[in-house]
Amino acid sequence: MNLHEYQAKSLFANYGIPVPQGQSVSSPNDARSAAQALGGHVWVVKAQAHTGGRGKAGGVKLCRTLDEVEQAASEILGMTLVTNQTSPQGLPVNNVLVEEGSEISQELYLGALLDRTRSRIAFMASAAGGMNIEEVAAETPDKILTTVVNPSTGMLPFQCRKLAFGLGLKGDQIKQFSKIMMALYRLYSEKDISLIEINPLIVTTSGQLIALDAKINLDSNALYRHQELVALHDITQEDEKEAAAAQHDLNYITLDGSIGCMVNGAGLAMATMDMVKLHGGEPANFLDVGGGTTAERVTEAFKLILSDDKVKTVLVNIFGGIVRCDLIAEGIITAARSIGVPVPVVVRLEGTNAQQGLEMLESSGLDFLTAKDFTEAAKKAVTAAA
Repeated sequence: MNLHEYQAKSLFANYGIPVPQGQSVSSPNDARSAAQALGGHVWVVKAQAHTGGRGKAGGVKLCRTLDEVEQAASEILGMTLVTNQTSPQGLPVNNVLVEEGSEISQELYLGALLDRTRSRIAFMASAAGGMNIEEVAAETPDKILTTVVNPSTGMLPFQCRKLAFGLGLKGDQIKQFSKIMMALYRLYSEKDISLIEINPLIVTTSGQLIALDAKINLDSNALYRHQELVALHDITQEDEKEAAAAQHDLNYITLDGSIGCMVNGAGLAMATMDMVKLHGGEPANFLDVGGGTTAERVTEAFKLILSDDKVKTVLVNIFGGIVRCDLIAEGIITAARSIGVPVPVVVRLEGTNAQQGLEMLESSGLDFLTAKDFTEAAKKAVTAAA
C-alpha cells in the first residue's frame, strides 16, 4: 500500500524528521486559505497522487501570490496525472499539498528498502538528488552510496557518518543527517515499510536539512498490525478492477491482452499466461481465485474479467487440490446464467471432482468449450479470441 506525500510527511514529523509546513486541501479556495495561514511570500502547490515525476507532468507549481496559489490548485485538482511511473490512463488528483517555499542550496537523495539478496535493510544516498535520480542510478551508479544494516545491531552511528561524508556534508549538517537517517530506520522498522525515500532531501541556504518530498510504500502483508495506516488507504489511486477484486479476496492485475484468465494459484496463473503467449495469444489479466474458492467468488471473478471490454474469450484453468472442481463448475454456470457471458468460455478442470465438474458443465445446456489438458485449453482460447 502506498501513501500520499502529505501522509508520509506526517509520519516523518512524528519521528522528528524536519519537513516544510504545509496542508492538504481539496479545493482552490481552501488552497488560498492554507497559503494565507502559512504566511510568507512563496508557496508550492503539489498534486497528491501515488507516482513520482509529478513536477515534470505539471503537478507541482511554484506560486508567489495568493491568486497564483488558487489558480494553481484550480489547474491541478481534478487533473489526470500521467507520468513515466503511471499507466497511460494516469491517476486522478483529488488533493493538493500547499507548502511554504524553501530556499534550496543543495538537493540530496536518501532512501531505504529491503535488499532481498542479503535479507537486510539497505540505505542509499546520493549528492545528485532531485528529479533525475533515476537517470543517475541508470547512467552513473557510482554516484549512489549504500550501507546495509545488520539486524542484530540496528543502524549504527558510523554508518550515518559514512554516508554523510560521502555526500560532502560538514559540521552540524552531519549531525542533522545522522538524526534523519536514524529516524528513518526506526520508522522503516516500526511501521513495516517496504520502501522509503526522501527526494530531494535539501540543504537550505541557512544550512538546515529538510525533507522536501516523502515517499512511503507499506508492506501490505503487515497492515493488520497497523490499523492507523490502513485508514490512510486511498482507493482512488488504484486500478478500479484491482480494488474491486480485493473486496472479494481475489488477486487481480489488469493486463493489455484479449484472453481473460481465471486460475487458482499464483504459480498456475503465471504458467497459464505463459502458455497463452506461447500459442500466440495475449492475457488480459492475472487472476488467482485462491485455494478456498466458492461459487460466489467465481461469479465475482467472471464479473471482473468481463468488465474489461478488451476480453474476447475467457480461459478457466483450475487444478483441484484444495478447491473442488465441481464448485468451480457451479460458479461458472451461476455466472453464465446470472450475468450472461457474451464471449466464448474455455474450461480445463483437473484434480478433485474434475469429472463431476465437467459433467455439470456439459449438462448445463450452456455453450462451454472444454479441454482435456493445459495445452489444448490454451490453443482453444487463442483460437476463440481470434
